Amino acid sequence: MKSIKVVAAIILHDNLIFATQRGYGDFKGGWEFPGGKVEPGESPQEALVREIREELSMEIEVGELFETVEYDYPAFHLSMDCFLCKIKSGTPVLLEHAAAKWLKPEELSSVAWLPADLGLIEQLKGKFYEVQ
Repeated sequence: MKSIKVVAAIILHDNLIFATQRGYGDFKGGWEFPGGKVEPGESPQEALVREIREELSMEIEVGELFETVEYDYPAFHLSMDCFLCKIKSGTPVLLEHAAAKWLKPEELSSVAWLPADLGLIEQLKGKFYEVQ
């Protein structure tokens, strides 16, 4: 089975968590934490900064690794490093996503997360409350 290495940004701002809705591909319409593939020669953190710049036209500060998700989709295995992030500059501009929302921790279950991201939700709720 093909394996894909990606990174995802869990962006925290004003007690809210940023979620994006895919606007393309097989998983169009599903909700996810923004990010993308790690290119050869990039660290996960560098890839995440680049992806957020390309997808959302803003700069982020990449913080601690929150979780590495290993998930088997029917056609491929996904390995996703998920980092807690903050906005350094700019506001999100949707260049590739269909929609986005800033969610309170208790609202995280209100959107239809993609399967790989879904496993993070309960963990994230607990962690988010710890850092308040």
